[in-house]
Amino acid sequence: MLKLTLCVLLVLGATAINVQSSIWTNRDQKALAQIHSSGWGKFILNFAELHLSTGGILSELNSEIAKLVDELEEELAGVHHEFNRRTDVHNREVSRLEQEIQDKERELFNAHDFYDNVLIPQRDRFAAQLEQLQENIAQNRRTLQEATVQRENDHETFEAQVAEHNDAISAIDECLQLLSTIATPSLAQIKKVQKNLTKIQNSLKKHNQFQIFVKVLLEITVESNFADQGALRDIIVAFNNLRVELVDSLNQITADEAQAVTDFNAQVIQLNSEHAEFQRAVVVKNAEIEANATKIEQTLDLIDELDADLATLNGQLQAENDDYAFATDVYNSTVAEYNKEINAANQALELLNQPRFQDYVKSQLKGA
Repeated sequence: MLKLTLCVLLVLGATAINVQSSIWTNRDQKALAQIHSSGWGKFILNFAELHLSTGGILSELNSEIAKLVDELEEELAGVHHEFNRRTDVHNREVSRLEQEIQDKERELFNAHDFYDNVLIPQRDRFAAQLEQLQENIAQNRRTLQEATVQRENDHETFEAQVAEHNDAISAIDECLQLLSTIATPSLAQIKKVQKNLTKIQNSLKKHNQFQIFVKVLLEITVESNFADQGALRDIIVAFNNLRVELVDSLNQITADEAQAVTDFNAQVIQLNSEHAEFQRAVVVKNAEIEANATKIEQTLDLIDELDADLATLNGQLQAENDDYAFATDVYNSTVAEYNKEINAANQALELLNQPRFQDYVKSQLKGA
């Protein structure tokens, strides 16, 4: 149809209607000028002139031109249909993209919220807990070291006390042995007893509770007459009493040492148990820290991925809107062009059915 139109227009170029002819009114001339601005309108008038000048019937011409107008309106309806279909596709695509963008924005918000309010506080909390565990381990080892040093010092003190007690007991036993074998002690024997008492006093100088016994015994041995059997018995009783006190004291410090050893061993077991528990907790905490670091890395990767997806979707939405805007511009210009051609065709059809047009054609034929 378009090729036929172009061919006819080329043929009719030489037979164009003279809009300046005196037969036309000013109103007709304006209408003709408007019609001639349209390709279809100009074609119809020229075609009508050719048709009538060759003996064609006006009713046939009206029928053919009406068909042409119908074709234009049918094509325009097709343009409307295609644009409506494109609009439906556009609306569905925009709806889909906006929903996906909304979903991505929600995912991105959740990812940022999880990172900021869960993972980072968890990382800081795990780090503080690990630091506390390490401090607990250091304190545990310090406590063990201090307890071990104290136990060694206490044991050395115990051994020194045992040696002192044993020395004192030996000196008492020697005095008792000496006193039990003499009836009238000589000055040398008395001096020996006094020497042993001095030895006992030196051995027990750190133990105030025994000093009174030793002091009394020294005074007795200095003032007493060993020839007096009664005084001798009193001295022997005093030595025995002192020996009992020393033996009881030795038994007590030995028992105290045994209890201290038991307590120390229990403390060592407890501290080592706590140390092992702290070590296990460190292993668990390090695993939690590693898992947290992995989750942070994964979440940051997810945020980057979601940002990229969101940028892609926004780009697709913008491209779709731009494409639809271009299609709308094309549609509007196409519809305007079709409406212009249809209006011009209808005006031409109306004009050619006026008697003045037929008179004009006849005048042109006579002039020829």
